[in-house]
Amino acid sequence: VQLVESGGGLVQAGGFLRLSCASSGFTFRINVMSWYRQAPGNQRELVADISRIGRTTYADSVKGRFTISRDNTKNTVFLQMNSLKPENTSVYYCNIKDQSGWDYWGQGTLVTVSS
Repeated sequence: VQLVESGGGLVQAGGFLRLSCASSGFTFRINVMSWYRQAPGNQRELVADISRIGRTTYADSVKGRFTISRDNTKNTVFLQMNSLKPENTSVYYCNIKDQSGWDYWGQGTLVTVSS
């Protein structure tokens, strides 16, 4: 299984970024796709997730600004991040759970928001 993230970078506060996570090599059907983030000194936290049928959940801190979506034909998950704030600076990780119960992680992509 491979998860390849892209889209991170440096952006000014108020700006936007779109993260992508393309995956391949699954034997079992993909179930939930998620984005987590981890800032230095902090625990990894859930940002958003999306079920196979499109049900979404968001951390309170990103509701109304971030949107998670997925393309089941390409096994890809996206995170559109608008109105970015300096406190959103983190390494963002893609997580995919398949129907066997296994958990897979991407390598992480750094998002830096300058004030």
